[in-house]
Amino acid sequence: MPPTANFPAQSRICAQRDFKRCFATGRRAHSRGLTAVYRAYDGNDHQHGLQYVRLGMAFSRKVDVRAVERNRLRRLTREWFRHNRHGLAAGDLVIVGKSAARGSSTMQLFEELDSLVRRLGLLATAHEGKMLSSPTPTQPGKGS
Repeated sequence: MPPTANFPAQSRICAQRDFKRCFATGRRAHSRGLTAVYRAYDGNDHQHGLQYVRLGMAFSRKVDVRAVERNRLRRLTREWFRHNRHGLAAGDLVIVGKSAARGSSTMQLFEELDSLVRRLGLLATAHEGKMLSSPTPTQPGKGS
């Protein structure tokens, strides 16, 4: 049975301490519109059963003053993550938006996320040679 493309609560970073820990000790990769910060789990995390990748997002008003655009970027990032989380190495992944992300098309955003994940070396060994399965963007007005 193939893995489901859902986004359960256990796959989200919500606590401020988890964001701070990731920003303090994580590795970073930058692109034109996004920054990815990744922190692999250490021994203490495995004691608590954390053996999967979790996503956190930071899209501040500096990205765009309009909440509509920030929410669109968050929604697309979640969509990309839902389809790719099973192929990523366990750890915390925080995506930070930059003002250059404003107005990016769906494909541009997905390509940036794919590139960041590759540069951070987050592809699990079973998926190393395969393309990430970015979802096909829907046409405006049809389903979104």
